Amino acid sequence: MHSSTSPTSISRRRILKLGIGVAATGAVSAILAACGGEAATTAPAAVPTTAAGAAPTTAATATKAATGAATTAGTTAVTGATGATTAATAAPASTAVAAAASPGAATMAPAATVAPTPKTAKNANAVKLTWWHAMGGVNGEAVSNLVNQFNDSQPDIFVQDIFQGSYDDTLLKFRNGLPSKTLPNLIQMYDVGVRFMVDSKAVEPMQTFINADKFDLSAFEPALLKFFTVENIQYAMPFNNSNPLLYYNKNAFKEAGLNPDQGPRTWDDIVQAATKLTKKDASGKVSQYGIAIAIYSWFFEQWHATQNAVIATPDNGRSGRATKLVYNGEAGIKVMDWWKGMIDQGICGNLGRNSSDTQKAFIAGQIPMTLDSTAALRGVVNGVGTKFDVGTAYMPRPAANVEGGGVVIGGAANYIIKDKPDAEKQASWKFVQFLSQAKQQGFWHIGTGYFPVRKDAYELPEVKMNTDKYPQFQTAINQLHDSPVNFATNGAAFGTFLQARQDIEGAMESIILGKAKAKDALDTAVNTSNNALQMYNASVK
Repeated sequence: MHSSTSPTSISRRRILKLGIGVAATGAVSAILAACGGEAATTAPAAVPTTAAGAAPTTAATATKAATGAATTAGTTAVTGATGATTAATAAPASTAVAAAASPGAATMAPAATVAPTPKTAKNANAVKLTWWHAMGGVNGEAVSNLVNQFNDSQPDIFVQDIFQGSYDDTLLKFRNGLPSKTLPNLIQMYDVGVRFMVDSKAVEPMQTFINADKFDLSAFEPALLKFFTVENIQYAMPFNNSNPLLYYNKNAFKEAGLNPDQGPRTWDDIVQAATKLTKKDASGKVSQYGIAIAIYSWFFEQWHATQNAVIATPDNGRSGRATKLVYNGEAGIKVMDWWKGMIDQGICGNLGRNSSDTQKAFIAGQIPMTLDSTAALRGVVNGVGTKFDVGTAYMPRPAANVEGGGVVIGGAANYIIKDKPDAEKQASWKFVQFLSQAKQQGFWHIGTGYFPVRKDAYELPEVKMNTDKYPQFQTAINQLHDSPVNFATNGAAFGTFLQARQDIEGAMESIILGKAKAKDALDTAVNTSNNALQMYNASVK
């Protein structure tokens, strides 16, 4: 390790420990909140549900990220996407800052709790594996069920799944375990952690096992595989994945004279529908906005993909290390000008940064259109119940990109830890293969609402029955298959993703509130993001 602290001489290990890019730009408070630190202990302020100009809660981004714990499909509504589903508001290098920047921050994440699976193997000689994951609620139960199925299917390998809290908590604990090598055999890591996992040098690329066994990937969804591929190397196996949808109230559409069976497809369609859906009282005050969209960077990133635009160069960080962020380009400006235009017209409400607030408002029938992750679908449908019929449509986009654009995958994948005995790594690979089989993927899909990672799972009778029961999910499946697989839809991979998302959301917020023009706000934000990225990159080369 170099003793100098200049950006050009900090070692890879030191930057992973310090996450210096964020510390240098004053985002530590937000990161602490995202990682379960002191900033997260204060409940966010209440957000008005109708005022378009109301200032959103700035801490909301920190609470939005926990897709794993929040995606309790069938019982509660999910907070965004990573999936990401929501979750994905914390990036690896930036999360590391939280631990280093504040004494004791590394221990503030919730303690790991053991999922309800047997703690001991029936066969004392079985290879014993630990699997860290971030799936809570119903999703956590589905994880434990899969583990039990595997353990019962053979006597030679015993897997213990251990719930770690949110995705951010899981990443923080992984980071903390690097120096002492106190890591599990497998770990579920969310989408924006891709570059960190590569840079950590602590994971065995899944490509190693795929090549050795000549494992057939032809049945797998290409978009899901590509998301966890960096420089043509498959680093992880997709596990729980989703994409964004437009959710709309069919009853409200019918009442407004709109076609309830055809959701808006373009930005212009959204404006026209929102105009008809907006209601005002006798005094002329808006009582119901036609649409409300969370100030969430994941949506901003998705709208780049719908325009076949990347947010980082070269190639969104997929063909090589990302060296520059370019989300302040024409694609980003178009997004914000369209969005701010609806705010100014009084047809789009501003409920703040937390997508759970827009989701709750939609379920309550307070807004007739919103955006959310496909992973929220089961929870939304169950939450709405019989109040109204839920419609789903593709992520809206500019008219010029209706046929050519696509969306980015959210969610997480499983990684195998490198510094383990060969017998344990091979056993981990067998477990990964088990999770990836069509039957297990069908079970996981039905129980959670996430996509199956392989296409042949859709042919299972139980999956077909589930799609018949929840026809809205067919929209998500079609959107996945209609999206081209390219660098734009692969999503971005770079080491300071958390800070970039904080920067983007800060810019989005200032634009929505009328404090800055789109170009000015995005230019300022991207400069901050690029300074952090350059420092990070200089430390890991």
